[in-house]
Amino acid sequence: MEAPRRQVGVWQAISVCVGMVIGAGIFRSPAVVAANVGTEADMLLAWGFGGVMSLAGALCFAEMAAAFPDPGGDYHFLRRAYGARAGFLFAWSRFAVIHTGSMAMLAFVLGDYLGELADLGTHGSSAMAALAIVALAAVNLKGLRAGIGAQVALMVLVFAGLLAVGFAGIAIAVQGAPPATPAGTGGSTAARLGTALVFVFLAYGGWSDAATLSAEMRDARRGITRALVIGMSIVTALYLLANWAYLRGLGLAGVAASQAPAADLMLRAFGPAGQAGIVAVVAATAITSMNAILIAGARTTYAAARDTGGLGALGQWQVVRGTPAWAIIAMSVVALLLVGLGTWARSGFSTMVDFLSPVYWFFLTLSGAAVIVLRRRLPDAPRPFRVPGYPWVPIAFMATSAYMVYASVAFVRIGTIFGIAILLAGLAFLAALEWRGRA
Repeated sequence: MEAPRRQVGVWQAISVCVGMVIGAGIFRSPAVVAANVGTEADMLLAWGFGGVMSLAGALCFAEMAAAFPDPGGDYHFLRRAYGARAGFLFAWSRFAVIHTGSMAMLAFVLGDYLGELADLGTHGSSAMAALAIVALAAVNLKGLRAGIGAQVALMVLVFAGLLAVGFAGIAIAVQGAPPATPAGTGGSTAARLGTALVFVFLAYGGWSDAATLSAEMRDARRGITRALVIGMSIVTALYLLANWAYLRGLGLAGVAASQAPAADLMLRAFGPAGQAGIVAVVAATAITSMNAILIAGARTTYAAARDTGGLGALGQWQVVRGTPAWAIIAMSVVALLLVGLGTWARSGFSTMVDFLSPVYWFFLTLSGAAVIVLRRRLPDAPRPFRVPGYPWVPIAFMATSAYMVYASVAFVRIGTIFGIAILLAGLAFLAALEWRGRA
């Protein structure tokens, strides 16, 4: 099999890393984080810790991607480390929980921010979320794809949006205006801080895909390390700047009470024009991220269905339009059902985070352990890049991921129950497929 060519430079990889990680989550998650911490210092420390541990995870993925390059990324690593059943269960979870839950979550972010510009009514945010999913499904069924230029333009747009948020906080500070609400007092309980960290790490998601570039770096040994360290440092600095600005302009209680903290901050600093501008940035970010998930997720679903067999139309490719049409339709239907779940639970964004977090972190825990498993199982495999500080860095990442699983289920919510139930349904589905194969 032909291996990927090593043609990616460090700065190209940095741009991909930053672009994959920064998304709409940073414009919505801080409100939930603020509601679960006791002080502004706790909030900033949580975001700093999230950046450090995300880098640790990215370094783990970088070693596996360099040693076992494959477009399947973590799906391939899990199959290598634990076998085909683990790979199938991960593919099932991506389809039924992680990718579709992420689409519904981003759709709610879009609806919440559009609701800041116009009164959309009681279920307006949900209606906009559903409309966005249907529209993107229709576009992808026609075979249209977002080009690399559009993705780069999005990265620049989001980067500019976060800088604008930071500038708004600086402008308010220069004016000498106090925060809109008093600073928080008291400390954070361990349980509430755990809940806050779930939303912090959500906003840092995406590094697992960026780490797979290690197989294509021109500098096989140091390139991916430099790219990930610099890229994640940029992301962490931007996130800390944005959260400082939220706190400086709105205060801890104000951030906690906001459905769209960036829009409220820009309104206070620059008036309606600033608010409209940041809403446009968030809307573009959410739509493009949802489209990217639908493109990649439908193809992962198609590939897993093709490899497994017995899944009917999901494993079919529509040659004329160049799309896995039934996989696109299936993902869109599941995402719409999840919008309905979020609407019923009356907390769309938070419900989707509850829904996907325990499953997402369960597989990241397994992926962190896979670094150690593969080193022991395949000690002679070429490893152009090795995790610095092995085995302590993978162990620290595994421990953090395991804690995220715990924090996701510590206070059982309706979304968490559904997410775990669907994961267990995947086990039953796999058993049925194996039984039918033996019959």
